[in-house]
Amino acid sequence: MKNMKRNILAASLALVAGTAVAQDFRIGLQEDPDMLDPHRARTYVGRIVFTSLCDKLVDINEKLEITPQLATSWAWSADNKVLTFKLREGVTFHDGKPFDATAAKANIERALTLKDSMRRSEMSSIESAEAPDAQTLVLKLKQPDATLLAALTDRAGMMLSPATFTDDTAAVARNPVCSGPYKFVSRVQNDRIVLEKYDQYYDAKSYAFKRLVFRPIPDTTVRLSNLRAGDLDILERLNPSDVTQVKGDKSVQFMPVSGLGYVRFMFNVGNSDRAKANPFNDKLVRQAFALAVDRNVINQVVGENTFVPAQTAYPAASPFHDEKKFPVTGRDVAKAKALLKQAGKPTVKAELVYGNNTTTSAIAEMVQAMAAEAGFELSLRPTEYAAMLKESTTGNFDVQLQGWSGRPDPDGNVHTFLTCKGAQNDGRYCNPEVDKLLDQARVVTDVAARKDLYDRAETIMQDEMPGSYIYYQPWLFVASTKVQGFKPSPDGMIRLKGVSLK
Repeated sequence: MKNMKRNILAASLALVAGTAVAQDFRIGLQEDPDMLDPHRARTYVGRIVFTSLCDKLVDINEKLEITPQLATSWAWSADNKVLTFKLREGVTFHDGKPFDATAAKANIERALTLKDSMRRSEMSSIESAEAPDAQTLVLKLKQPDATLLAALTDRAGMMLSPATFTDDTAAVARNPVCSGPYKFVSRVQNDRIVLEKYDQYYDAKSYAFKRLVFRPIPDTTVRLSNLRAGDLDILERLNPSDVTQVKGDKSVQFMPVSGLGYVRFMFNVGNSDRAKANPFNDKLVRQAFALAVDRNVINQVVGENTFVPAQTAYPAASPFHDEKKFPVTGRDVAKAKALLKQAGKPTVKAELVYGNNTTTSAIAEMVQAMAAEAGFELSLRPTEYAAMLKESTTGNFDVQLQGWSGRPDPDGNVHTFLTCKGAQNDGRYCNPEVDKLLDQARVVTDVAARKDLYDRAETIMQDEMPGSYIYYQPWLFVASTKVQGFKPSPDGMIRLKGVSLK
């Protein structure tokens, strides 16, 4: 009898454990990710998918400290021009092939040489990558780089199976083969991305879910309704207008965290023939536009006081943030009109492009009305976000409302957008003096000295206005009460290690 009871108990426990492992975890995204190739991708929601799909050399924790992942340790040479990683043993890619230093070297070289790589400017200090043995990766630099480790905590440090590197570059995005806790199964554009647990992952025991389902739902009301109905387990970027009611809703968990990124207007000043006819190629017009927009009203009306007004790319938590030197510009319609008159353009006709979701649509309509009072006649073009980013690389815009999820090092918030050859400088702004200052800031390790360089570059950019920052991006997560163990992080990622459902 005792043996029978023991066997029944064991079977019950096995069934419960099996059920836990078999669970799907469903994540609601504000947009559909762009290409699932970490060397070519650029969307925030894509980074959320990559967090479960593609391990990196190093990661960051909620305190923004760099932590081991595929690399167990790292060390700099005395002159800070050689960075040596010791790699984790026993790791395989999702195709079963081993991850080792040769594979890591191939990834670094691909990120540096791929024609449309978005990681090239983040890694431009790397002169060569070497693999002296299976567990040692050596990066030799052209000059010291204070930003490189932080860059490798994101897509620059993600590792793909080199077996997928063929002349068909797009093939990687169609079927990404990485080494993370979950492997790629399928994707239906604008509907869902499905990942499945990789049982050979070195830390598979720490991941509870059999499948992950990422669902892009641009309408924030629908996204929240799906969560409440039990069709989602967690969503990112709650509409701020729903914060009050969600806080009082005992059926969900409100989990906000201050982010590292921002939302800004980017002007097309030099990309394609469209820039030549773009009224925003005149800095006086750009300055007038910035003065026509009231950041505080956007914060209060759309952001419900969660959209902290921004003047620079550095959020309040950053040591490079300086409200005294660069205070948030207040709205001044009279001055905006005077600047347009000085530019010889009392009326400006232009198109504003933005991601087609609830929050940015509300901001775009508000900005259209504000700018009209200063003399701007803005037509609005809502666009699916990944498609908008693809178009922006060709210069098919006048001004664009664009978000950036932010990086722990300040370089990650400016260099790729504002240097002449920056991979994500879609507006093609170019000032050699800004390049010089931002390049110098990569080499200097002293915080005060780096801040001086960033301040000098910022002084130029506040005048030339290649972009106009609107607010710092908060991450407003909402989860089902069944979700246990999730900790929101300032980088906005959804890390599932140790997360489970009741």
